Amino acid sequence: MKPKASVIYSGPSKIDGSPIVCIYVPKSSNSKTGASMAQTYILRADIDPITASRTGADFAVCGNCRHRGQVDPSKTTGWSSNRSCYVNLIHAPGQVFKAYKAGKYRTLMDLESIKDLGQDQVIRLGSYGDPMALPSHIIRALLSKAKGHTGYTHQADTLPDDNHSSMMISADTPEQAQSLHNQGKRTFRVIPLQVWKDKGEESILPNEILCPASKEAGQRVTCSDCLLCSGQHTKAKSICIPAHGSGAKHA
Repeated sequence: MKPKASVIYSGPSKIDGSPIVCIYVPKSSNSKTGASMAQTYILRADIDPITASRTGADFAVCGNCRHRGQVDPSKTTGWSSNRSCYVNLIHAPGQVFKAYKAGKYRTLMDLESIKDLGQDQVIRLGSYGDPMALPSHIIRALLSKAKGHTGYTHQADTLPDDNHSSMMISADTPEQAQSLHNQGKRTFRVIPLQVWKDKGEESILPNEILCPASKEAGQRVTCSDCLLCSGQHTKAKSICIPAHGSGAKHA
């Protein structure tokens, strides 16, 4: 099957049962990930990403991720307050949602088609949204013939699932990351900007390395070539990165 933007899931979120969609896009404009890396956007099916963020309805796709920010009932526009997520909702998530609502994406109804869609592709699970919001069989199908992938989840403690092994566990503090390392788990950790400015490489834990695709590491490689964030299947060190993107100052 020729890679083509497609809806690969439409149904309840595994996090809270709200209606969500997952849309596969076969290329990227993100120089860090690499143009050839396929993207997956996990969105509320009924609410645009900015409104979902502002009202807290993004819990359906982001779960307990602390980078969502805080709901401020006084706000009537924009996204949540103090949102530290690197994803700018105006850009890809917002545009993908508009295209979805306009009916511009085909829908794949069977697992074999999803398997074929991912064949020989390098896939980013959760370009926006947590992959654990999706049913397990969707993730397994998409990755079954893929060349490689990256993936991250904040739901490792709240949604026990065999797909955790395909993802990095998002750690929010050095202490949390170290505890997981002691258990033999691999993590992905965002270092607050001020901590990085004050401590630099001293803020990197013994079981971590700085993301090779980050500007701080000289962007030696793209994510699509690196693939160190492929989850628990490798003995490689965990990954950390200084806060970046539109919400970095709030991290």
